[in-house]
Amino acid sequence: MKALVAMLLMVTTLSACAQSGSKKFSAPAATRQNASAHEAVATFAEGCFWHSEIVFQSLAGVRDAVSGYAGGTDKNPDYEKVSSGETGHAEAVQVYYDSSVVSFETLVKAFFASQDPTTLNRQGNDVGTQYRSVAFYRNEKEKEIIDAEIKRLTDMKKYRDKIVTEVKPLTKFYPAEDYHQEYISHNPDNPYVQNVCIPEFLEFKREFKTNYKKQ
Repeated sequence: MKALVAMLLMVTTLSACAQSGSKKFSAPAATRQNASAHEAVATFAEGCFWHSEIVFQSLAGVRDAVSGYAGGTDKNPDYEKVSSGETGHAEAVQVYYDSSVVSFETLVKAFFASQDPTTLNRQGNDVGTQYRSVAFYRNEKEKEIIDAEIKRLTDMKKYRDKIVTEVKPLTKFYPAEDYHQEYISHNPDNPYVQNVCIPEFLEFKREFKTNYKKQ
């Protein structure tokens, strides 16, 4: 679906992209440093992992967000197989963060703030089970935090429709192919990146108030 959207956007917006300020966009990248003594790991799926990667890497305290696959049964997933929707996996990111700087609670709030958690098996024009919303947990405390955020958003009537995010224990995370890692940084002129990923990220950053990395 991303390839189709990119092709359509290329036809309709190529001239506009040439003038767009988004070409000057500097994508939040992984911090090249050793893991801290307080490093923890969290895993989320919220549609296209290119988008998820820059969302989490923009947050102060996050060292890296690795694109990959989780939530399915295939023990050797790759992009082509996952894109077929037959592996059960969702595009996901594995977030490495300093828990003394940013909390799991903040990551969960960022997760919900950077997507529409009420759309089943889709985010925007990306449709399929591989684009579903999943908050993975590693222990009961994390599950409680996720459930509490869903309840908070529901009680405050944040969304008109019901939140359909899956809350699942993480069994295995599979890193995606190298060309997917830091994709936006390496492919800033890709029409899908310029017209979908970057605008979505900038909207998230305007709306979600937290500590971001200096760029």
